[in-house]
Amino acid sequence: MRSVEPVPDWGTLPRMLREQAARHPDAVVIDDGGARTTLRDLLGAATREAAGLLALGVAPGDRVAIWGVNDPSWVVHAFGVWLAGGIVVPLSSRCKGLEAAGVLGRTGVEVLITGDGPPGVVLADLLPPLPDLRHVVVPDGTAGAGPRLPAARLRAAGGGQAPAGAVWERALAVRPDDLCEIMSTSGTTGTPKGVMLDHAQVLRGYWDWAEIVTLGEGDRYPVIAPFSHGFGLNAGLVACVLRRATMLPVRAFSPDALMTLVGSGGASVLAGPPTLFHRLLEELDRGAPEVTSLRVAICGAAAVPPALITRLVERVGLERVINAYGLMEGTVVAMTRAGDPVDVVATTAGRPVPGIEVRIVDDDGKEVPPGERGEILQRGYGVMRGYWGDPGRTAEVVDADGWLHTGDVGVLDGSGNLAVVDRKKDLYIVNGFSVSPAEVEALLLREGSLAQVAVLGVPDPVSGEAGRAYVVPRAGASVDVPGLLAWAKDNMSGFKVPKRVVVVDALPVNANGKVDKLALRAAAVEET
Repeated sequence: MRSVEPVPDWGTLPRMLREQAARHPDAVVIDDGGARTTLRDLLGAATREAAGLLALGVAPGDRVAIWGVNDPSWVVHAFGVWLAGGIVVPLSSRCKGLEAAGVLGRTGVEVLITGDGPPGVVLADLLPPLPDLRHVVVPDGTAGAGPRLPAARLRAAGGGQAPAGAVWERALAVRPDDLCEIMSTSGTTGTPKGVMLDHAQVLRGYWDWAEIVTLGEGDRYPVIAPFSHGFGLNAGLVACVLRRATMLPVRAFSPDALMTLVGSGGASVLAGPPTLFHRLLEELDRGAPEVTSLRVAICGAAAVPPALITRLVERVGLERVINAYGLMEGTVVAMTRAGDPVDVVATTAGRPVPGIEVRIVDDDGKEVPPGERGEILQRGYGVMRGYWGDPGRTAEVVDADGWLHTGDVGVLDGSGNLAVVDRKKDLYIVNGFSVSPAEVEALLLREGSLAQVAVLGVPDPVSGEAGRAYVVPRAGASVDVPGLLAWAKDNMSGFKVPKRVVVVDALPVNANGKVDKLALRAAAVEET
C-alpha cells in the first residue's frame, strides 16, 4: 500500500510543466534575489529555448549538456531541453576542460549550453577541440573564438507561433520511458559513468520525496546542492516545479550566507549535512536574529546527533527533521517519516519509499538477519536504466532479477529502518560529493612528473573526508608538490583536488602485485 498520494498522470516533465502552468500560472517557482519567475514565465522561456534548439537541429533523444552555477537560466535550459525531446547531461560548474571533454565525448553531446560559471571561468575557453560538438551556447556578451552562439540568438531562433507549435508537437511526443537525464557518477575504474534516468521514474521518485518532506506551495527552498548533481536537479529544481514551491537558487554557498537564507530569505525548507545545522545553532547562540520561517530540515544518510535534532526542534521550532538515503543509480531509496522518534531519525535513513524494495546480503549474496551488516540491494522503479553506452558495467551492478547492488553497507532493524554504515566501493565523500580515487589518479598522471599515484580518502574535520595522494616520481624527475596541486586545481573540480600530496619512493603492493591501499590507510592513520 502506498503511504503517499500517487503522482498525477503527467507521465513526462514537459506535460507536467504545461499542466502546472495552465492551472497555476502565477505560482512563483524561482526567487533570485527578488527577481521572480512564475510557472507562466518558465513555460514561455522554456518554449522559446526549445524552439531555438529545434532550429539548431536537436532531435528527439539528442544529448544536450548544461554547465553553470545555480541560477534561473539553468532552470530554463533544462526545461527547454526536455520540451525539445532532448536528454539533459549536467556538467558541474566545478569541472574543468579535461573532465568536461570526457563527459561530452562519452555521451555524444553535440550542443553545450553554458551559463555563468565561477568568477573568471568560461568553460568554452577550457575545452580541447571536440569533433562532435557542433554548437556552444554562451551567455550574452561572452567573447571568444569557435562555434559560439550567444544565448540571445538561441532565444531569437525560437520566435513566432510556428516554432512554438513545432515545440509542442515534439514535447507531447515524449514518452514516460524516454530518457530525461544522464547523470555523471564517480566510478572505481577511473572513468565516470553516465547514469540513465527516464521521465517516469524522476517524476514519481521526487513527487514521493516532496510529499514525505511536505514540500509545497508557499515553501521557500534554498537549493544549495548544484543543479548538476542529482539532489540539486531532482530534489531541488524538479521538486519545486512539481510542488509549486519557490526555489532560491544558491550560486555559491558560504556559511556566512546561511543566516541570510533563513532570515530575510525566509527559507522554510533547508537541506544539507549536519554541519550546516550545527552552524545555524552556533549563529543563533552568538546572537543572530531568531529564525521563524524554517520548518523542515533534511539530512542525507548521515549520522545525526540526537542532541542536534532536539535542539533544532526546541531552538528553531522545526516541525520535522528528515534523514534519507539515495544514490544516483537508484534515485530515492529510503526516508524517515512523520512521527519517527529521534533515535530513528538520528541513526537511520528510515524505511524504503513506496515502490522500492531493500535487502541486505552477505558476500555470497545471501540475505542476512535484521541487525547484521551487509551490502544494500535495491529493486523497483527507481533503479537506473543502466550506464550510458556500457552494458557490461550495467550488468555488474544490476543483476538478472533487477536488484541494484549499491556498493553501500547497511543494516536493517526489526522495523525495516535502514542504517547506512559503510561503503564497499572505493569512494570517499568531500563536502557531499563522491570522489573516485581512480579518476583522480588518472587525472594526476596526466600532469607529467608522476610514475605512479595512489589516492585515498582520510577523515577531515571540515569536509568530512579529504583526498590524500601518494605519488612516485618518474625516473629522472622530481615532484614539485605546490606545482602539482596548482595543476590539479586548474584541471579538475575543486572537491577532487587532494588536500595533501605525499611523495614516496615506491607504493606498497599486496601479494597480487596491486597497490596495497590497506597499508596506505594504516600509514595515513599514523601520519594523522
